[in-house]
Parts: sequence; structure tokens; C-alpha cells
Amino acid sequence: MSRFREEMKVIPRMAWVIAILSYVAFVALVVPSGLRLYTFVPSDPNFTRWPRWFLSIFAGIVPLFFSVYVLLCGYVYGDARRRGMRPVMWTLLAFFIPNAIGVILYFILREPLLRGCPSCGTQVSQGYAFCSKCGTALAHACPGCRAGVQPGWSHCTKCGTALRSA
Repeated sequence: MSRFREEMKVIPRMAWVIAILSYVAFVALVVPSGLRLYTFVPSDPNFTRWPRWFLSIFAGIVPLFFSVYVLLCGYVYGDARRRGMRPVMWTLLAFFIPNAIGVILYFILREPLLRGCPSCGTQVSQGYAFCSKCGTALAHACPGCRAGVQPGWSHCTKCGTALRSA
């Protein structure tokens, strides 16, 4: 399975339903008026001079942008839930902060993905050296302060203890 398909599965079904219904609703507001687009630009007399094919494309694309934005906010919800963050707060920020700045902030500030403990399966953060449930070692640890260390380090960055080379 491709990475794109995996990420699309993060979007909840309700976000898909809302996006499709909002697209259909926006198009339904525009098309019955004979593509005069009174909903989007009510006072522009030049709209009647546009070619009919262009009005049809415009009537389909404008609601598409909103539907894609709804799906993007749904992705923020699913991804925040997957990473152990506050999904409702991040979704509201992504939706209500204008110009997609909330979505950009989410992608900048999001936490790394959780990983499963090999012993008990509990979801733990990437930076943890031990499982919070069963105590299984998840990474190399400093013998002095028990903080996580990277292989190849000569000293612990937290307490300065010399590490044995492996």
C-alpha cells in the first residue's frame, strides 16, 4: 500500500461525509439559478457575460476548495489523535484560523508518531527510553540517570556520565 493511501485512511469517515455533503450543498445553491452564481457574487453584472462553460467550471471548483479544506481539517483531527495530541483543539484551530495558518501551525508543532512497546504494545512517545506500562527498555539508556542515549555517544547529554562503547 502506498504512503498516500495510508495517510488518507487517517481522515475520519465523518470528515469525508461532511466534505461530500458540503460540496453537493454548495453546488445545489449555484446550479438552480441557471449558473448565475448569485450566491458567490450577487452584485456583479459582468458575470452574465462570462461563457457558460466557464461558469460551469467555476461553479464546480469554488465548492471544491471548501471540501478539500474540510478534508484537511479532518486529516488534522485523525493525525492529532494518532499522535496522542488534543485532536478537537487542533481541528478547531485548523478550521477557524484564517488562510490555513492553523493547518500550517499544526504541521509545524505536531509531535512525532507514537510507537508500540515490543513487550506489551502500549503506545509510547519516540523519546522515551522505557515503556511507561511494563518498564521494557525501548532505547539505550544512560547507566547514571537512565535517560535515553544514542548509540555511538561517548557521554550522556543529561548528566555527563561516560558511556561504555558497544
